[in-house]
Amino acid sequence: MARTAVTIGFSAPPELVAEVDRIAAAEGRSRSELFREMVRVYKRDRELAVFEDLAAYGRERARRRGVRTEEDVERLIHEARGV
Repeated sequence: MARTAVTIGFSAPPELVAEVDRIAAAEGRSRSELFREMVRVYKRDRELAVFEDLAAYGRERARRRGVRTEEDVERLIHEARGV
């Protein structure tokens, strides 16, 4: 039967381990559950940061092109299509 999980190990300062243990106990979770949740949150935050970077890039490009309204967007689409 194949394992559904892989055990990993890493070092951490004792204070951090104590904090993790306090949080896990307070939430009725194991260390493993807590670390899995931390990785999920970290991954979501990274994805959100990428989205925010792209949105900022788009806002800057729109600002440079003078796009302020939906009508401006429509105008640029028509110009690009040669309509």
